[in-house]
Amino acid sequence: MLPDERTVPPAEHPVRVEEDLLAARHAVRAAAVAAGFSIVDQTKIVTAASELVRNAYLHGGGGTMTVSVVRDPAGRTGLRLRVRDEGPGIADVEQAMTDGFSTGAGLGHGLGGTRRLVHDFDLDTGPGRGTTVTVARWQP
Repeated sequence: MLPDERTVPPAEHPVRVEEDLLAARHAVRAAAVAAGFSIVDQTKIVTAASELVRNAYLHGGGGTMTVSVVRDPAGRTGLRLRVRDEGPGIADVEQAMTDGFSTGAGLGHGLGGTRRLVHDFDLDTGPGRGTTVTVARWQP
């Protein structure tokens, strides 16, 4: 039996200092391996996590990432990541999701690129209340 959130509790990881970004990526990779993800799916979910925690650190003033092994009603195993920051929120979500848009020195592939790497994508944000992004990638 594969692990899921009933047998493996969600793990919370701080995103406060630059070293936390690498630790978060390692935690997601380890969870993906433990859940039996292929190398391609591991790479996709780790890349998504990297983008999200980097955004939380650079633009949101830090926060947390929660990693959960989950199952859907059909029995597929997946990884759910919830990255929450304490920043100013995203004033224009449509613009932020547009490829090429960046408020920093990045290439502007962050949120839009992350959305393409995962199966489920939810963005909860607003001016003055921070941002929470919840994503999931499912095994075939």
